[in-house]
This record gives sequence, C-alpha cells and structure tokens, in this order.
Amino acid sequence: MQVQVQSIHFDADRKLIHFIEEKLQKLTLFHDRITFGEVFLRLDRSDVNENKVAEIKLSLPGRDLFARKQCRTFEEATDVAVDALRRQIVKHKEKK
Repeated sequence: MQVQVQSIHFDADRKLIHFIEEKLQKLTLFHDRITFGEVFLRLDRSDVNENKVAEIKLSLPGRDLFARKQCRTFEEATDVAVDALRRQIVKHKEKK
C-alpha cells in the first residue's frame, strides 16, 4: 500500500511520518487489497488542548473509507483513526 502524509501549515518530522506509515501498514492484515492511504495532519486553531487533527482516507477496490479524529497528539489521533478504519474494514468485509 502506498501512503502519502501531508501536514498542513507545519512540517511533520520524519519520526511522526514513520509512525503513521507503520500504523497504516498494519491495516493490510485486515484487508490485503488496500491500494492507497492518504493522511492529512493539521492543527486546529481552537483553545482546547485537543487541537491535533488526523484525517485518513483509504482506497479499497470499489470503496473509499474515511476517518477524522481530534486528540492531544498526532500519534493519539492516528491511533484512534486507524482503529476506526479497522472497524470499517471489518464491517465492509462482512457485507461482502
């Protein structure tokens, strides 16, 4: 699976990008035909501490899955979004 990470209005360090790529690669255990993953990282300009947003879009044959989560850190937001995508993948496979 190809993974593209885009950080909006800031530069993400290599460690964060590598963490995100590893998490997304683990989703191939649940569906081996995931073709592409696209991640958008952004800082929400709100006053709350939970201002890191991770949006992840996965392309499967015939369907796209999407999750958007907002947490204290980008790692936490990625974990929660990947977990939501895992549930969506399992649900999608059960329907087939």
